[in-house]
Amino acid sequence: MQEIKICVIGLGYVGLPLARLFSTKYKTVGFDMSQKRVEALMAGHDATLEVSDELLQSAINNGFICTSNIEDIRNCNFYVVAVPTPVDENNNPDLTPLYGASTTVGKVISKGDVVVYESTVYPGVTEDECIPVVEKVSGLKFNKDFFAGYSPERINPGDKEHTVEKIKKVTSGSTPEIGKFVNDIYASVITAGTHLAPTIKVAEAAKVIENSQRDINIAFVNELSKIFTCMGINTQDVLEAASTKWNFLPFKPGLVGGHCIGVDPYYLAQCAQRHGYNPEIILAGRRMNDSMGAYVANQVIKLMLKKGVQVLNSEILIMGFTFKENCPDVRNTKVIDIYKALKEYDVNITVYDPWANPTVAKHEYNIDIVSELPMKKFDATIMAVAHKEFQNLNIDQISKDRNVIYDVKWLLKEADGRL
Repeated sequence: MQEIKICVIGLGYVGLPLARLFSTKYKTVGFDMSQKRVEALMAGHDATLEVSDELLQSAINNGFICTSNIEDIRNCNFYVVAVPTPVDENNNPDLTPLYGASTTVGKVISKGDVVVYESTVYPGVTEDECIPVVEKVSGLKFNKDFFAGYSPERINPGDKEHTVEKIKKVTSGSTPEIGKFVNDIYASVITAGTHLAPTIKVAEAAKVIENSQRDINIAFVNELSKIFTCMGINTQDVLEAASTKWNFLPFKPGLVGGHCIGVDPYYLAQCAQRHGYNPEIILAGRRMNDSMGAYVANQVIKLMLKKGVQVLNSEILIMGFTFKENCPDVRNTKVIDIYKALKEYDVNITVYDPWANPTVAKHEYNIDIVSELPMKKFDATIMAVAHKEFQNLNIDQISKDRNVIYDVKWLLKEADGRL
């Protein structure tokens, strides 16, 4: 192959950090359908905060460009697809973004080019769903005129320690030769190293079980939390004691949201069902974790009733709305489940999050959130997300004399209830 020119399609939490990293070694173009997103990036700022302004500006100065013009990516020869793979309202995989990206690739791909998919999918999607779209649009033949690979993203949004180059990368190719080629390109920029899987399906399966395993483990401790709450036992104390054994897995109860852990198990479950197997543990774990938002809300209401705090028209503060701490990402946040469950009791809810974008929250969930802590007193406060701004906050200053404090994240020294 001639000089490698890389195009990364999808400049979100996954695509942008990867494109920026590739640009340190290769000519790289970032493609995104959103002109607004492209303009913001070319102005030197990433709203997701995954890439610092300094790193982004340095990349641009070295020739990295972002575009929404398909003509700007026509002369690339190594395409990387990093678009979201959500689920619909019935928790069925929604491959629409992948079909769209594959169509884009099909319009520009040439003989000898390679397309690598990074989006989380169930085994078989790359070769059975995406590649046929590329073939149809381009008129080229797979594994004869163009080739494919799969290298699942492992980025942890908001994590400044485990950045993209410091996370070991699984790679794969549609032929053994292409697998090695894809692996070599990633290995040239990933300092943590790579693992070349024997087939694309193996790499797809590896990714989808990583998050499914974590989901099931968290579901187990969430169920323990419910049991121990009924028994009046402190869950954290139990986990600390159990963690003294060398092989105990130190998972903690909590809300399981985001674009990976709360989604990937559904991809694996549907794949299993397509092959005639009805998964039990995977879906049971999902049901448990999906129930936690409503559970927290009901626990808060119970505590209010026990302490004689009037529920009707009460003022409740939810602290944090993003799916995890110190990150602006509100995709698939489970804090919304707490909000919706509380709303059934005709209470007044204030959602405070200094990280989340109020405009995005309004667009995605149709709720109003505030970026600054209101100077008023609340009947109940729920610590939902452990943002660093909350660590030294004096809850008493915003609490009425008779109040309830519920700590989902075990951030506060004292609370009426915890997970």
